[in-house]
Amino acid sequence: MSHILYYSDTCPHTKPFVEELKRLGIPYRSVNITESMPNLKAFLALRDYEPAFDGVKAKGHVGVPVLVGDGAFRFDLNSLKDLQA
Repeated sequence: MSHILYYSDTCPHTKPFVEELKRLGIPYRSVNITESMPNLKAFLALRDYEPAFDGVKAKGHVGVPVLVGDGAFRFDLNSLKDLQA
């Protein structure tokens, strides 16, 4: 199972999200969107064309942290529980 965590180290929701991933033993590759322009561009290419982001964009949110994998987009801590190792 290959998951990608898109996050920003300046987002207050990132730390508890990452802590929950670690607690549940969920493996992932991380992409800090505020670390580099290529990381931000990769995230925006996904966010701007993926309908799963429509709800968060409508609320004026960026959409991070988000765990992407298996065709699912998980934006909140509760959505991680079904992935527990």
